Amino acid sequence: MALFRRGTAGKPGEWYYCIKHQKVEEGPECRAADRLGPYASPGEAARAMETARERNEEWRNDPRWRDDEPQGGDA
Repeated sequence: MALFRRGTAGKPGEWYYCIKHQKVEEGPECRAADRLGPYASPGEAARAMETARERNEEWRNDPRWRDDEPQGGDA
């Protein structure tokens, strides 16, 4: 018998999107590494992949994070 049981992190009332099962879930159903969230509502959780794509695109186009361009200034 194990002394410590590994549980999933999260609480009922928090909504997540499970990328492994591709579904919205409430509270700690799947392990944290497979979830996006928490979100305030099931609707927000359902849009998790779309939200992630939008944020990635914003970050990709943010001039503050352009590592592939030469930086100005004294080197």
